[in-house]
This record gives sequence, C-alpha cells and structure tokens, in this order.
Amino acid sequence: MRPTLKDETGAKLFRSTQARGGRLMTSQFLYRRRELIALFGGTTIGWPPTARAQQKAMRTIGSLSGVSPESYAPFFAAFRLGLSDTGYTEGSNLVIEYRWAQDHPDRLPALAEDLVARNVEVIFASGGSPQVAKNATATIPIVFVAAGDLVAAGLVASFSRPGGNVTGVNIFTTELIPKRLQILHQFVPGVTTIAMLVPRAESFIAAVTDAAAKMGLQLRILETRTERDFAPAFAKLAQLRAGALLVSTDPLFTEHRDELVALAARYAIPASYAWREFVVAGGLISYGASLAGAWRQAGIYVGRILKGDKPADLPVEQPTKFELVINLKTAKALGLAIPESLLQRADQVIE
Repeated sequence: MRPTLKDETGAKLFRSTQARGGRLMTSQFLYRRRELIALFGGTTIGWPPTARAQQKAMRTIGSLSGVSPESYAPFFAAFRLGLSDTGYTEGSNLVIEYRWAQDHPDRLPALAEDLVARNVEVIFASGGSPQVAKNATATIPIVFVAAGDLVAAGLVASFSRPGGNVTGVNIFTTELIPKRLQILHQFVPGVTTIAMLVPRAESFIAAVTDAAAKMGLQLRILETRTERDFAPAFAKLAQLRAGALLVSTDPLFTEHRDELVALAARYAIPASYAWREFVVAGGLISYGASLAGAWRQAGIYVGRILKGDKPADLPVEQPTKFELVINLKTAKALGLAIPESLLQRADQVIE
C-alpha cells in the first residue's frame, strides 16, 4: 500500500525532529566530553593558576664531579647558596641531577653523556670534570670550577671572553706553589730537602724545582695516583730525607684531606696545603683561594645563565684574595716556632 500524504508528512516531521535531536545530543555530548578532558585528560586545564606557575618555574641542571659527595658537601652547600642568591632553590624551583664518579675518572664520560641525554639546562662541572663536560656537549651551557692553564687546555678562548658554551671560576693553584714553598721554608728554615706530593707528572714541576733551587732547596717528587698510594708515599719521606712536605692541589687530595692530614701527623712532617679545609682538619698551614667562595660564584653563574645570560659573555672569574691559615696546635705538636711575620700576615689562626 502506498503511503498517504499524512504518513509522508509524519515521516518528514519525525526525520526533522530526529535530526534536531541528534544535533542536540551531539552538542550535549561534546560539552560533556570537554568537561571530562578538563577534569581527567588534560589535567593542567583544571589546575589552579599557582600550581601551573610552579610547574612551569621548575628548572633542571646537572652536576658532574669526579669525586664523592661526602667530602665535597661543604663546597656544594656554597654552590647552592650561590644559586639561592639568584633566586633558585633546590627542591623548590630547581632540580639538580647529581653524577659522581667516586674517584673513577674513567666513569666521567658516560656520566656526562647521561646528563646530555637528559637535556639538562646547565651543567656544573667540578672535581676534575670540566674538560669531559666540554667534550660531551657544544650546546648545553657549562659552568666550571677548575685550575691550571684553561686557555692552553682549550677549555675557554680567554678569561675575559670565554666564547662557546663554557665559563666558570679559575682557582689559582700552580701559580701559587712557589709562594707556598717560600712560606713553608719560613716554618722550617733549617730544612734542605722538601718533598712534593703530586697526582701525576705535571708541567709545573720544573718551575717549582727551579724556585726551590733558588732557595737552596732540593725538591723530591712523590706521585700518588690513587688513595692507596698515600701511605707508601709518606713511608718514602724518611728515605728521601725530606724535612717538610708540599701537597699539590688535586680533587683527589681535597677529597681525602683528613687521611693526608692524619698521615702528616703520624710521620711528624710539617706540611703545606692549598686550602683552609686541610688546616681546619688539623694540617699545619695553607695558602690559597677560598674554595667555598669559588663554588658560590659558580652557583651564581648557573643562576644567571638560567635567567638568560650566555656563557660566552660571562668572563671567567678569578680570585683576588688568598688566605693564609695557620694551625697553632699542630705547630706546637711539631715543635715549630711560628715566625711573628707569618702570624701577623695570617688571615686565620686556629688554636
């Protein structure tokens, strides 16, 4: 039977109503879907404005070091203080990815590559790692605490305009060794042979040997590549007839300063160090820059880079003040009379 006009009109009305209802249902569904996405799928849409700001403000940097965290804790505390000077606090608006080689320099390249793979915003390189960090990336900014001839090593183009992605703080070490030798000789004027503890054959040894010769001294070199070499090196002092010891600067020595100071006390050998931390631990004398100050300045540089400064435009910082620190208790135990001129010049006397 063919449909009547009434039937056809009703069918059209139903189809029209269905279409309008479909559009209404579709519109309602899309609205509900957007609500669900806001609540569950795209969670940041539903976060309070302050929470979104905190999430956006969190920054990530990397720390690469050849040593272990325990002995360098005071220096990294100073580093974090420098970061706070520029408005960054670890755990609040900053994440630090620490990588420690634990006295195994062969591990440093893999640790550096890991930080690069994690795409950290800045790498802080210390403890013998700056060159490894530079080899790992030419794009991620690097801030270092280092010593030596940094320009000759290719770490920076110059101190005033470092260029590239690397800058930091140069802690004078080898340049001060002749001065440290002179101060040590003032403590033990009757000594004619002084031993020098070094981690490896260094280019500066010839200059120090010449400086010793001008003072009428013989310089004997003791190489100590690992912590296990410390005790045998001190045992050789008697064979070398050394009356005093000059400890060169190296992250290995700084990390194990307590052990070196204890060995110097056991062998009753007057010893000179670069950093005040050795004297605080019981060493006789130190002359050098402030390590804590260098680490703090490095933290400031990292913060400035996070705020937009370029490493190439930040000159390598160099210390302008050097501390002479003397431990009176240790001098008394060694039976040494401290020259009045050195006491007057001392920045700190530990009693």
